[in-house]
Amino acid sequence: MELETKQCANCQQQFTIEPEDFAFYQKIDVPPPTWCPECRFMRRMAWRNEWRLFRKKSAHGGKEIFSLFSPESYQPVYENDYWFSDAWDPMESGKDYDFSKPFFTQIRELLERVPMTAQVLLSSVNSDFCVNASYLKNCYFVASSDYSEDSAYLFWDYGSKFSFDSLLLESCELCYEGVNLLKCYKTFFSVNCELCDEVILSRDCVSCKNCFGCANLKHKSHYIFNRPCEKNEYFVKLKELGLESFQNLQKIKEQAQALWLANPVKYMNGKNNSNVTGNYIYNSKNAIYCNEVKSLEDSKFCQKIEKGPVTRDCYDYSGWGMGAQRIYDSLICGEGVDQLKFCWNVLQTDNNLEYSIICSGSSYLFGCVGLRNKKYCILNKQYSREEYFRLVEKIKKQMDDMPYVDKQGIEYRYGEFFPPELSPSEYNVTVAQEYFPLTKEQALEKGYSWKDPDPLEHKITLAAKDLPDNINDVSDSILQETIGCQHEMKCSDQCSGAFRIIPRELDFYRKMGLPLPRLCPNCRQYQRIKQRNSIRLYKRKCQRPGCSNQFETTYAPGRPEIVYCEDCYLKAINNF
Repeated sequence: MELETKQCANCQQQFTIEPEDFAFYQKIDVPPPTWCPECRFMRRMAWRNEWRLFRKKSAHGGKEIFSLFSPESYQPVYENDYWFSDAWDPMESGKDYDFSKPFFTQIRELLERVPMTAQVLLSSVNSDFCVNASYLKNCYFVASSDYSEDSAYLFWDYGSKFSFDSLLLESCELCYEGVNLLKCYKTFFSVNCELCDEVILSRDCVSCKNCFGCANLKHKSHYIFNRPCEKNEYFVKLKELGLESFQNLQKIKEQAQALWLANPVKYMNGKNNSNVTGNYIYNSKNAIYCNEVKSLEDSKFCQKIEKGPVTRDCYDYSGWGMGAQRIYDSLICGEGVDQLKFCWNVLQTDNNLEYSIICSGSSYLFGCVGLRNKKYCILNKQYSREEYFRLVEKIKKQMDDMPYVDKQGIEYRYGEFFPPELSPSEYNVTVAQEYFPLTKEQALEKGYSWKDPDPLEHKITLAAKDLPDNINDVSDSILQETIGCQHEMKCSDQCSGAFRIIPRELDFYRKMGLPLPRLCPNCRQYQRIKQRNSIRLYKRKCQRPGCSNQFETTYAPGRPEIVYCEDCYLKAINNF
């Protein structure tokens, strides 16, 4: 098994398959991929709506409920509680395999018959307007998160409390507008900070307290724009800045971001790692070309793996983790799952599943949807053990002999994840649009579906420009207003056009002395996404004069940041 260069069936760019990759494919008995790693990630993400909610009628009784799937989607849905109950049986939708049709066509037909849970919300309390989450308490519009409490508008959070409008938080409290914060307290408008206390508009700070507009500080207190202050002077100056005013805050943000750009960044975000490449990698070993992962070992091309028991021996695996192992080309599978191939939303202790969707507690399933505690099933039909293995081999051969061909003419045989054009979610509401944005025309040309903005349901009663500038001038009547988003649905950020302020949110702004937002939650989320690097890696040289170290980084050439290797970065921050 030698290194092999191939042309991606999707983007037509060349990519390489390393000898160790071939060894992994051989071990789990799959053919080598025909798509490059980036396109494989896009293909999975085209099946993942992470946080957009729609009103859709339940397939049980017709009640209108909040759903991850739009009213136009072919996918039927049930209420979360009903879906997880014993009141219905997905096996009733089972059918014999039809060897006259491509396999992926039959999967699409099965999805049309078997309802999905509308929200994927597990073991949560008083958190009905949340999605893709578990173990939440008193949360509102929190998505892809676990163990969050008393919070709103959090995405990819783990265990934070009383926090709002943030992305990639872990064990934080009273934080706001943060991106990639770990164990921070009262930290606002900050990025890549750890163990910080009352830090504002800062980047890459560790164990800092009472710092404002800073970058690359470690174990510092009472700094403003990277300059030390006396304790009393710090609080006097902080008050003079007038952060309660929206206009003041915008001007100060520009100053802080100018200082950020004048100070170097490390080529990657990570800690406690051994032999890793990618970004946002923590407590991991032998994690190659990975992004946003924790506790991951001996894996490659993985993204969004959560903190928890070690996840290991996985390729092309996006989402969850928690002790998963031997997973290949799968999406949102976790909590002890083992030996999954080409699966989506497989939950808790499943093993030996292929091409299966939202199944739990099961083993030896092929092409199944919605099954719980089942074994030896194909297209939701029960077989004996001997029949199962015999038929699976026949189906795999048929997938090679009769591939599914999409609208672009791309063939899908055994060994490929589900085609994006068959996704029940429109491309522009999925995570694929965040990493690989397309226009409506481009998406439709590729055969992907598209969701046009819904008309405003409520009349705007207050324009963003007419909001009080200072939080101290905001009365309780703001809770009754429908506020027009500043973007006015003219952006590419899935703007909802209008939004409301909820009581706990207003209480937070008042207590923290922060002005009201001018953007709807969707647009605010996209502003945070833009502060997060992409997954693409570039070969670059350290920009510290005199250093010749080279590395792979998610900071693209031509970006304004000054990018250092780890040694030079550590020397630079130690000079403060």
